[in-house]
Amino acid sequence: MERVSIIIPFYNCRYVDAAIKSALKQSYKNIEVIVVDDGSTQYAHKVAPFKNEITYIRKANGGTASALNLGVKHATGSYFAWLSSDDMFVGNKIERQLHFMQSINAHASYTAFKTIDEDNNIINEIRSRKLNRKTFQKILLEGCPINGCTVMAKIELIKRAGWFDEKLKYTQDYEMWCRLSQYTNIHYLDEILTLYRVHKKMGSYTHGKSIHSESAAIKNKYKKIFEKNDRK
Repeated sequence: MERVSIIIPFYNCRYVDAAIKSALKQSYKNIEVIVVDDGSTQYAHKVAPFKNEITYIRKANGGTASALNLGVKHATGSYFAWLSSDDMFVGNKIERQLHFMQSINAHASYTAFKTIDEDNNIINEIRSRKLNRKTFQKILLEGCPINGCTVMAKIELIKRAGWFDEKLKYTQDYEMWCRLSQYTNIHYLDEILTLYRVHKKMGSYTHGKSIHSESAAIKNKYKKIFEKNDRK
């Protein structure tokens, strides 16, 4: 059985205990849960009860990308799964997605998901569709079609493509998917396996302008890269 490393970046998030519980309760048992505390000053007590069941790493505050990179560097699994500290995995998330990837020899994949509110009530569900790489890259130039916490990828692919860009404070996931799309098709599994929490303190609410600016720079960069690759 292949090991899957679930990496949870954590910074002052009051939902972190629910995220950890959802990772530890996965039906697929060959997992490791790595919580990277990015210099939190609040809610660390919510991690404490799980420290015998997880790998806990505390670091100075450096942003989500730096926390993800540190988690990947400590990972012992063959596969990487990212879980934000305010989101949750469905109980068979790892099992279903790993089986899907192995059945088609995929190196990276993402899935459908549901959005939930602060009290875990379902708001709606978000689905995509299967796309070839060229079409997928066209959609990437319009915006990020992937929820990062639905992604599973081979760790060797992440290392080969390069680490998450630590210069990007809010869109390191978007840039990574653009980069990975040059190496492999990112396959879509049409199953809801992640619960994405929408709340007033989430980055898309509090840092909208910065996200827009970073996204625009990524689109401009990869438009040129994708066009150059198409001409080869």
